[in-house]
Amino acid sequence: MKNQHWWQTCFPQFMDSADSTTQLLMESSTLITAPANHQLFNPGSRCENYLLLLEGQIKIQLMSDNGREVLLYQVNSGDSCVLTTSCLISGDNYPAEGIAETDITAFSIPAQAFHRGIEQSQFFREFVFKNFSVRLAKLITRMESVVFGSIDQRLAKMLLDTGKLKIEKTHQELAYELGTAREVVSRHLKYFEKQGWVGLTRGTVEIIDRLAIAQLLSNPEN
Repeated sequence: MKNQHWWQTCFPQFMDSADSTTQLLMESSTLITAPANHQLFNPGSRCENYLLLLEGQIKIQLMSDNGREVLLYQVNSGDSCVLTTSCLISGDNYPAEGIAETDITAFSIPAQAFHRGIEQSQFFREFVFKNFSVRLAKLITRMESVVFGSIDQRLAKMLLDTGKLKIEKTHQELAYELGTAREVVSRHLKYFEKQGWVGLTRGTVEIIDRLAIAQLLSNPEN
């Protein structure tokens, strides 16, 4: 079997399946690569392949009329793209764009093979819809956070989730990931700095009082 190493490493459940349709689907896949910053799809483009990411990271984003980018979610190694799945099932064109954040390697499965797999393979059908439901739930949780969450809490959570004491990201990059404006992030980081919770230098946020930031998650009015 071609690309057996990649299947075994990233999607071993496919290798364990004795389903003949799944085996044909694996054989129909193509190993593709793309460099960082490459646009994989754009709004209005037709969805013709099901992607399984092997290495790297992809960002899915919307662009507003005024040019502001809003991050919807990211696709990581071992993931499928919820938007791609949705477009293949519905037959609709992409409503957003997908860009490789890093160099990527992925399996590309033709739409025809994808639909045959959905129709004939219980294993593949369960794999697709389980992954779709998990990714969709995460997307909804993110949108709820963007729409209803406190900026202070969301920013605090983002800083803590990195697991680092020094986060090398600009205010613009943090704003993009939070789905808000750079000025908003800068204002709240300045407040954090005034409280002695973080230190700010160009392109870097240093966590000084991790406990205080953690307490902010349960006490947003502090």
